[in-house]
Amino acid sequence: METAAKTTALGVAERYFAAWNARDPQAVAAAFAEGGVYCDPVVPQGVSGPGVAGYAGGLIQAFPDLSFEIVSAAATGEHTVAAQWVMRGTNTGPLMGQPPTGATIALPGADFITVADGKVRAVQGYFDQRLLVEQLGLQAIVLPYKMGPATFGYAVHVQGPRKTRPGAYSVTAVQVRDDREKQQVIDYTRRIWPEMMALPGFISTINAVIGNRMFTITAWEDAESSKALVKGGTHKEAMGLVFDGNFAEGGMNSVWTADRLDSHWSRCGQCGRRNYTGRGAVCQCGAEVPQDFPYF
Repeated sequence: METAAKTTALGVAERYFAAWNARDPQAVAAAFAEGGVYCDPVVPQGVSGPGVAGYAGGLIQAFPDLSFEIVSAAATGEHTVAAQWVMRGTNTGPLMGQPPTGATIALPGADFITVADGKVRAVQGYFDQRLLVEQLGLQAIVLPYKMGPATFGYAVHVQGPRKTRPGAYSVTAVQVRDDREKQQVIDYTRRIWPEMMALPGFISTINAVIGNRMFTITAWEDAESSKALVKGGTHKEAMGLVFDGNFAEGGMNSVWTADRLDSHWSRCGQCGRRNYTGRGAVCQCGAEVPQDFPYF
């Protein structure tokens, strides 16, 4: 970056990025004038005052080795600076409610900075959100919220240590009222996963989020096994929130047993025949039938 002596605006911008590279949220906030606003694609509505320190602190927690490499910076007016940068860091802390991926990023972006009286008055930051998601090793899927009678969302599958044939399925649905309640359900669900994995009879679970409707479908070896989930732990805590607290708009719980469950089949990798699997099953061509696929 050009020396601070060349223009006051560049000097302010230089101190601002130095605060980021010092990984000091309070110093980042202190670089702003009273009422100064920071905006980027994650916070398009803008944050100011303590909100700046909170946002910076969250980013530094997510990337403890965070740094901004300044590619170019120039004064575009007496009180404005345009800076092109590359944000680098390794995601070892939670980011926007998501667990760390351990991925290292090199995200290009740009800030347009307005200064006044030696302080930052406004920062408008730009970067490619999809590129950030991809660099983190996450999926970036673009779907409409709704199309005719169809509503779109996303799902997560968690496979337990068993791949046995399910004897029962527990199905729950909850209609949350806002993004805050949705995030609470997601946080509880992530805590419940390892507890479920340790339960006798647990096979696998699918968690889906479609609009404000959240579903869980869990496969069990038998209906009796599903009862262990409600007896204690995080799931019981979550049930207390739903039944005893002012949480969610509505929902349902149920356990289903299979009326018919066909034998598991898999495709022979050698000849392409479809085979029903079983311990030691062999295809007509003589190849061993793959056994790895779970039922659910």
